[in-house]
Amino acid sequence: MGHLVTIATCNLNQWALDFIGNQQRILESIRQSKLRGARLRVGPELEVCGYGCLDHFLEGDTDMHCWESLSEIIQHPDCQDILLDIGMPVKHKDVRYNCRLICYNKEILLIRPKLYLANDGNYYEMRYFTPWKGARVVENFYLPRSITKIMGQKKVPIGDALISTLDTCVGVETCEELFTPNAPHIAMGLDGCEVFTNSSGSHHELRKLHTRVELIVSATLKSGGIYIYANQQGCDGDRLYYDGCCMIIVNGKIVGQGSQFSLNDVEVVTATIDLEEVRSYREQKSRAMQARDQPKYERVEVDMSLSREGDGIDLHLRPTRPKEVSYYLPEEEIAYGPACYLWDYLRRAKQAGFFLPLSGGIDSCATALIVHSMTRLVLEGIQSGKNPQVLQDLHRICGEEENSTWKPKTPQEICNKIFCTAYMAMEKHSSSLTRQRAADLAEAIGAHHLEYAIDSVYDAQVALLQSTTGYEAKFKMYGGTKVSNLALQNIQARLRMVNAYTLAQLLPQIRGRREGAPGSLLVLGSANVDESLRGYLTKYDCSSADINPIGGISKTDLKRFIQWASKPETFGLSLLQKFLDAPPTAELEPITDTYIQSDEADMGMTYNELSVYGRLRKIHKLGPWGMWEELGRLWGDKLSPQQIYEKVRFFHWNYAINRHKQTTITPAYHMEAYGVDDNRFDMRPFLYPSFEWAYRKIERAITAMREAGTKVAGKEEQ
Repeated sequence: MGHLVTIATCNLNQWALDFIGNQQRILESIRQSKLRGARLRVGPELEVCGYGCLDHFLEGDTDMHCWESLSEIIQHPDCQDILLDIGMPVKHKDVRYNCRLICYNKEILLIRPKLYLANDGNYYEMRYFTPWKGARVVENFYLPRSITKIMGQKKVPIGDALISTLDTCVGVETCEELFTPNAPHIAMGLDGCEVFTNSSGSHHELRKLHTRVELIVSATLKSGGIYIYANQQGCDGDRLYYDGCCMIIVNGKIVGQGSQFSLNDVEVVTATIDLEEVRSYREQKSRAMQARDQPKYERVEVDMSLSREGDGIDLHLRPTRPKEVSYYLPEEEIAYGPACYLWDYLRRAKQAGFFLPLSGGIDSCATALIVHSMTRLVLEGIQSGKNPQVLQDLHRICGEEENSTWKPKTPQEICNKIFCTAYMAMEKHSSSLTRQRAADLAEAIGAHHLEYAIDSVYDAQVALLQSTTGYEAKFKMYGGTKVSNLALQNIQARLRMVNAYTLAQLLPQIRGRREGAPGSLLVLGSANVDESLRGYLTKYDCSSADINPIGGISKTDLKRFIQWASKPETFGLSLLQKFLDAPPTAELEPITDTYIQSDEADMGMTYNELSVYGRLRKIHKLGPWGMWEELGRLWGDKLSPQQIYEKVRFFHWNYAINRHKQTTITPAYHMEAYGVDDNRFDMRPFLYPSFEWAYRKIERAITAMREAGTKVAGKEEQ
């Protein structure tokens, strides 16, 4: 007969240092797991304190509070008779490790430290933790007194070991270990481990989920086994959104998958699996030959079974059927990821809503649509009735009385209470078309919209400059210099930022927010990743905000998102086509019959080109020479080596002189793999020399090409 086991994994919306809330969510996930008959529950990485504690990991308080919280968890009545895999930092011999604690009935069976740490991109685990000493190394760990008091347990094995139940063997991996070429599950599986747990703190990145799923599936496709993946889900206090998608895989087939984006704080996924399927899958002589010679792991025995005991057969308990993995389109990822992030940010910041300078262009349009997507998700959460926390949070954000019975009926009703927009116009610089587009969009999504002329404050600033210095600054079309032309544009841009913050602070009160209800509006930025890469923004203008939901998204992807949102089967906003048809413009220079400012003309490059530069610079890790070489292969049928060199040189010149802007850029939702976040993801100098060495090398190469260096290659040459 088969040995049916029911196991549980989860997405938890943990918050860094929220020990009370984190514990409540852990306990709720355990309750739900037990209600569904699970005998093993796996949680996310560092779930007790939250993954994003950053330098707070270095504080003794964090270690102490983790042990205090864990002691309450393992004593809790709901946490008995189930094998628990819980994550938190542990200091052993004064060295801090990123650990999993395997617990059963008030006893810690094993502390399993992480062997391979994530230390690139957004991850700096080596700053806080040390990798464990090595595979299959096990020592004794002496427990804190708070734990000893519970059951009298004084010490526990710490290291790379396995858990032996009465019916199977469980091994532990943590996040990054799965991504390594020689992942621990390979050796564990060869030594007879049948169940693998992986607790992760993996963040959302556009088009990344496929890679993660393929790696998890491949973990058991070759050698069989049950793989249980848990992840955080939500904003835990930084630029990242952890995108859940907890999974259960058996022999390379997915039998359980959680949501990638959700407003739920706790989501539990369970599956019932026959252990005999794993054993029969492993009946291969080639595997047996490798397994025979596999160095053995120390095993910690526990007197419990994951499967039911006895000879009785429960006809209602059947193995969970495999399912197709569910993926979102990139446009849907943009719609739902930042929307869930904004909801978490708003409710945890305890503010009254959002404010956005709405210009009538693509970027602010996309930002407004993400807020609209958020209100749609909030309404869905309320109408489903499955998560009462959503309505409670909305009442608090809107300043409702404690006994309020208000229940919104449309996304627009929610939007009108928590989202304010303003078209900040200049009479001679702002067109009637952008003004109308902004007003139409605000009306369609339900935002409280203002038209806010800034001519008077702009004129006062220019007059102050002239009266103080005696210098009359002019736009270039009126005979001004490039410097004065840029200075006058920057005055407008920065005035919009100042007025945006003033409106954000006062609008709740102006609109009659209940006395005593806390909160102002959070200012949203709307600079895309390509403009930040190029530096096409004014330092301390409307790119300066509290949070930027599109700061990690390319212009190309934003256009695709807006096109998607215009369709009847999605958001049904047909007016969005007008935004897509309009040429991008900053509208910071006077408009005439023959001149309208153009973003791409000002930048000297297209948004599509910027995306290519960004990927080559960050993802492919190329400098000027490497970029020129690669672009020669990509663009050689359209441009000569000399023309490509001029483009590469112009990009790097702009990048270098504008890099300083990234030191003060608004925190942005991380989404694009070539993001330019200076504070965590893209660590670069902000004072650059010329790239003259590389330029001279390119020039010598072009000279050596002779005539071919200035000609576009034909098909034969290509």
